[in-house]
Amino acid sequence: MANPRTSEDSDESLMIRIQEGDHQAFAVLVERHTDRFYAAAYRMLGHTGDAEDMVQDAFLKLWDNPFLWKENQGAKFTTWFYRVVTNMSIDLIRKRGKAVASDMMELHEDDRDLQDQQYQDAQEQAQLESAIQALPDKQRAALNLCFYEGLSNKDAADVLGVQVKALESLLMRAKAGIRDYLTREGILEERERA
Repeated sequence: MANPRTSEDSDESLMIRIQEGDHQAFAVLVERHTDRFYAAAYRMLGHTGDAEDMVQDAFLKLWDNPFLWKENQGAKFTTWFYRVVTNMSIDLIRKRGKAVASDMMELHEDDRDLQDQQYQDAQEQAQLESAIQALPDKQRAALNLCFYEGLSNKDAADVLGVQVKALESLLMRAKAGIRDYLTREGILEERERA
């Protein structure tokens, strides 16, 4: 019989039940967090299909070996799983070479019905996404975790396996890298003239 408390259980209690082979607990955890981890993977990989595959693979890895998460180490499930998804994404990037975030640019270029301001906003967002995709893996991951996923610096540092000061340095270099990219592409000059 189904456990009526499953959807109200904490992630950590669900993980304990998953370690006992509870399919329902796994389904609740997947449903609860798929969108969050998909967003994190997409920000790292810049491609919808890759991000979907990555999250699916990460959850399958969790189901196949739920004892990778250790309750006694005190890590929240989400912090630990961000690390899993981030590391798997970095591995894929290194394996395939850097992916170019061109889907968004193409999507917006093909849609001629956008009003001028909407079109310009979409182009700027696509350019920003391209700048983010051009960053080194760790800088992109730090930016993703802190600014898009809303993790605290401490939690993001834990996910990346670095000290908080090192994370702050990664964030500063990421911001400088984005600024340099946008300057090289002439985007900042255009914005300053406008």
